[in-house]
Amino acid sequence: MKAVILAAGYGTRFNRDLQNDTSGDFQHLCGIPKPLLPVGNKALISHWMAAIEKINSIDAVYVIERLGAINCLQLAITQFNINDHILVLGGDTLFYEDFSLSDVLAQFAELQSADCGGSLVLAYVCKDEETSKFGILEIDEKFQVIAFKEKPSPTETTSRKACPCFYIYSKNTIPLIANFLQEKQNSPLEEKDAPGNFLCWVHSRTPVFVHHVSGRFDVGNLPSYLDCAKYFQKHGDAK
Repeated sequence: MKAVILAAGYGTRFNRDLQNDTSGDFQHLCGIPKPLLPVGNKALISHWMAAIEKINSIDAVYVIERLGAINCLQLAITQFNINDHILVLGGDTLFYEDFSLSDVLAQFAELQSADCGGSLVLAYVCKDEETSKFGILEIDEKFQVIAFKEKPSPTETTSRKACPCFYIYSKNTIPLIANFLQEKQNSPLEEKDAPGNFLCWVHSRTPVFVHHVSGRFDVGNLPSYLDCAKYFQKHGDAK
């Protein structure tokens, strides 16, 4: 398995918050890419590297920037001739203390042994008023994704399963990324750039299943960063 860490964000909201902050307490963070922000005793991305280093089945890690999420992913696949399962994760995302990378990979291994070629994504329960902030998954009784709605209003879906940027795509799914980009080549950027756009497209073409977690930190602005830093200062490293 290969891991691809998406570090393509420009941190627009985060840096705007820093510029508007009048306390002066956070000016030392200006210009620091979000994956390199200090969280607990290490940089955010270092939490992921420490967790990945414990997993023998992951034999390479690629950090990709600046082309947009799906194009970044395809660049890694092409550049490094990847023909393997791929763990894709956001470089500005961490999960609560009960998250276990080894548990997620164990569930993915079960999917592969069932010979369904299934991919695996994460989901956690969000509040009603938060559905319009996230991609929302609808699943069936077997925990298979049957629909993905991008930032729906609470009345557009009964599901409250938010989907963070963490996907394990089976090697059978990898060729479909190029197909997606080819199909969307003339589409507006917002229809092909975000990682959830590929998930929305692919779940009807190959099985995608859900692993539930209790929650996540998405370091999109200064308040969310401060919450994340405070949490990991108390709880220690991600797993």
